[in-house]
Amino acid sequence: MKLFERLKMYMEFVKIQHTAFALPFAYSGAFMSARGVPDLRALILILVAFTGLRTFSMAMNNLADRKFDSLNPRTSDRPLPSGKMSLKEVYGLMAISVLFYELSAYMLNMTCFILSPVPVLTSIIYPYLKRYTPLSHFVLGLTLAYAPPGGWIAISDSFHPLTSDLPPFLIGAGVLFWVAGFDIIYAIQDVEFDRRMSLHSIPADFGIKNSLSVSSLSHFLTIFFFALAHLVYPFGMLYVAGLIVISGLLFAEHAILSPENVDEKRIRVAFFNINAMVSFVMLASIFLDVIF
Repeated sequence: MKLFERLKMYMEFVKIQHTAFALPFAYSGAFMSARGVPDLRALILILVAFTGLRTFSMAMNNLADRKFDSLNPRTSDRPLPSGKMSLKEVYGLMAISVLFYELSAYMLNMTCFILSPVPVLTSIIYPYLKRYTPLSHFVLGLTLAYAPPGGWIAISDSFHPLTSDLPPFLIGAGVLFWVAGFDIIYAIQDVEFDRRMSLHSIPADFGIKNSLSVSSLSHFLTIFFFALAHLVYPFGMLYVAGLIVISGLLFAEHAILSPENVDEKRIRVAFFNINAMVSFVMLASIFLDVIF
């Protein structure tokens, strides 16, 4: 296979396009901490650290799920279960990505480096939870919820989550419920397969109607925590405007779905298109708010 095609396959393996969901939140935390735009070195190291961690997490998820993915018609053509990618390549990719992540954390500051194993551990645990509990959606949310505090700590070199460093943790709590909410929607595609394989998810365990209700509640909590951050950080009206737009996007996400209308096309629009806009609106509103 040609080098370009191989690189394209690796990017597909780790769903590099999904980085758009969470990287903006890491940069949002950095902008909040700096009260402006951090220096270029910090921005590059945050990008490398985040991409390294997310690549490791996705590779770990694919590695843990390879048996189930090979049996699921929706996922059987993915690089690992289809045999296009070897286990040796996966382990090599994981080793390189976590090395870049740890090295970047070390180069940012010592607080980042000391805390760096926590997201790695969460990424290792998460893929196996679906075998035991339907709450795995919220642990997935936690893996991305580290992004705003991570960006903040990369600039501040401090860790006081209940006092001076509280704002990014409130944003992170909103991210946790945002991710859990849209992952619940995504899991609707595999309800029958998960039940057949005795895998747990909120749609598989509690039905589509109840899962949409839990997703809606999760996204309500997203707005709640984003709004709460406004009370402890000197955001202005640009942040409020962004929050209004995000509320509208999440409302639209649920407006196009119902227990009778959850076909793959609607799920893809809700999962990919709308949620990518949510993260970029958050980044834009925080960026504009802190520089003006």
